[in-house]
Amino acid sequence: MASMSTCITVIPTCGLPRRLLSFTPKQPISLPCVIGGVPKRVWDSRVLVARPGGAVESDKLPSDVRKRTMDAVDGCGGRVTIGDVASRAGLNLNQAQKALQALAADADGFLEVSGEGDVLYVFPKDYRSRLGAKSFRIKAEPFFEKAKAAGEYLIRVSFGTALIASIVIVYTTIIALVTSSRSEEDNRGRRGGRSYDSGFTFYFNPVDLFWYWDPYYYRRRRLQADDDKMNFIESVFSFVFGDGDPNQGIEEERWKLIGQYIASNGGVVAAEELAPYLDIDSTEGIKDDESYILPVLLRFDGQPDVDEEGNILYRFPSLQRTASQKSKRKEYVGRRWADWVGIEKFFKEKKWQFSKTGTPERAMVIGLGGLNLFGVIILGTMLKDMAVAPSSFIKFVADIFPLLQIYAGSFFAIPLVRWFFIRKKNADIEKRNKARQQCAQVLELPDTSLRQKLFSARDMAQKTVIGQDQIVYSTDKDLLEQEYEAREWDKKFRELERSD
Repeated sequence: MASMSTCITVIPTCGLPRRLLSFTPKQPISLPCVIGGVPKRVWDSRVLVARPGGAVESDKLPSDVRKRTMDAVDGCGGRVTIGDVASRAGLNLNQAQKALQALAADADGFLEVSGEGDVLYVFPKDYRSRLGAKSFRIKAEPFFEKAKAAGEYLIRVSFGTALIASIVIVYTTIIALVTSSRSEEDNRGRRGGRSYDSGFTFYFNPVDLFWYWDPYYYRRRRLQADDDKMNFIESVFSFVFGDGDPNQGIEEERWKLIGQYIASNGGVVAAEELAPYLDIDSTEGIKDDESYILPVLLRFDGQPDVDEEGNILYRFPSLQRTASQKSKRKEYVGRRWADWVGIEKFFKEKKWQFSKTGTPERAMVIGLGGLNLFGVIILGTMLKDMAVAPSSFIKFVADIFPLLQIYAGSFFAIPLVRWFFIRKKNADIEKRNKARQQCAQVLELPDTSLRQKLFSARDMAQKTVIGQDQIVYSTDKDLLEQEYEAREWDKKFRELERSD
């Protein structure tokens, strides 16, 4: 028991609850140097959560990491381990630990320690409101998100509005040049009451533009039209620039799937089980080369293990211990392989679309874009051959004519470049999806060696739910209440040693 007599001193820190801060022990409180196999340095770094200077630690976290961590905490009922958050949120263990420590410090959460040395983070039900009360950044984020959405909408409608404005300017200038080239006698005749008909009619209602610029216009239109239809102004931007990356945020979903699959299978998996979720070149070298699993090992702190048959399996200790009995997904530990496949058969990327606009909207956009390009070509010729002194309006149009040319040319050049880019992008996506699908098919009908490997992984699987009866220390209680005297600790560890 020489090692059991070595002690550390617990000093209250500013990251601990107020009740613990208000308690000043008459003498140092001694805790064993080794707690359930957890070294002293791990105990120090994981249990003593400090918040120096009263700073809002949550503001130092990236917004997406903080949000994903909070969603995971809510999904687990407010009582979590680092592995719970890592598997549910798709974060690596280091990110999950830092996020939990920051949130616990700011939201008046507390820590619990089990007899095995597992550290649990417990949050009050109103921890979100507590965070919002302390952090200006969290309060302001919804406003910034709304401003960002308004800015994106402004850009979308600006490009479509520019098309209408360009057509109006170009053809108004053409009409003005045609009329100005008439003889002075014809001009006097027009002033006398005769009207000149250019043969060109362009109908434009300014009231429509007002509705197009209304950010809520599309919501009202959806009451009268199909949900997947766009208004004309939005369809112009969609045709030229597309509708964004369809796989935005998909990496987050990928790591969530992987983390939840590992956790639901008891923290021990074969490399072939994760292949349908990863990017691999082909399925030919999967059995011999398992290097594709390295990113998973690094993210979730996995380690290789060998079964009795000499098969290499991968164990993730942090994902084997959980504080939550809630689970949105079915558990597969100890089941037949036919029942194991079920979370998602394989990770599928979405293909890019050229545009989400319907055929009528696209035809209208192409028609108006062609009309604008034709008008710019005609106007350029007329400006070069202009024989009369230009008016102030025509001079203004001549000055901005290069911009009109760039707009008219890019209106078709950008979609053409995008079309080639999308073809290449979709070909790569199809290749990756096909490789992952083939890996999933191998799992659905495994050969004898793979089946034995999978059964071995299930036999080695472990999952421990840490209940309240296993908690031996909590920062939510005063130290005296928990009776952490040296003889009590010695008694507990003697019992642990005898059980081992």
